[in-house]
Amino acid sequence: MKRRSLGQHYLVDPEAVRRIVELARVGPSDRVLEIGTGKGVLTRELAGLGASLEAYEVDRKNYEETLEAVEGTKARVHLGDAFRQRPGFDVLVSSLPYSESARFVEWLCGTEFDRAVVVLQEDFVRKIAAPPGARDYRGVSALAQISFGISVLGRVGRESFSPRPRVNSVIVSFEPKLRIPEEEVASVKRLFSLRRRQVGAALAELGMKGPG
Repeated sequence: MKRRSLGQHYLVDPEAVRRIVELARVGPSDRVLEIGTGKGVLTRELAGLGASLEAYEVDRKNYEETLEAVEGTKARVHLGDAFRQRPGFDVLVSSLPYSESARFVEWLCGTEFDRAVVVLQEDFVRKIAAPPGARDYRGVSALAQISFGISVLGRVGRESFSPRPRVNSVIVSFEPKLRIPEEEVASVKRLFSLRRRQVGAALAELGMKGPG
């Protein structure tokens, strides 16, 4: 599947890449994961830090370009879906396809890690930060707020991508609070497919705040 069809525009601005990597605070002993390498611009910067790096890309052409970008380094680049593989890591650093944002949060809920620094669509970040009762409050909002401490670290200008997107992007950090097993993630998603009044009652039984 092509990255463009996944809703991703390629991060190409070296200054933005350096800022993202700096905010990730990667140490030499960290196991680093990147999901969605694109053309390998961020991968190359991460590979130069000396930490253990694994990167995943679903598009073969991008995968091959990333291999060339990190040639001569110790980075391990995989052609495949990291969400299906569940590799172990300490720090996740990624510029994700926008269409994969909700899937990423659901996957991260059940993952053991130290921190994640990710570029996401600003509208999606507002959704996961929406308080109970707000119009944008969804199942992914409940999951994100239960599982993580979420902070917006900065913005990434539209000119930092190619092709230039129509939406704004932000750099977001996720700090783990509570792991949620995959089956419980699925249960919360099912709850939010119900009518709002039913959702509130069901979540209250679980000791969680509903959408009001």
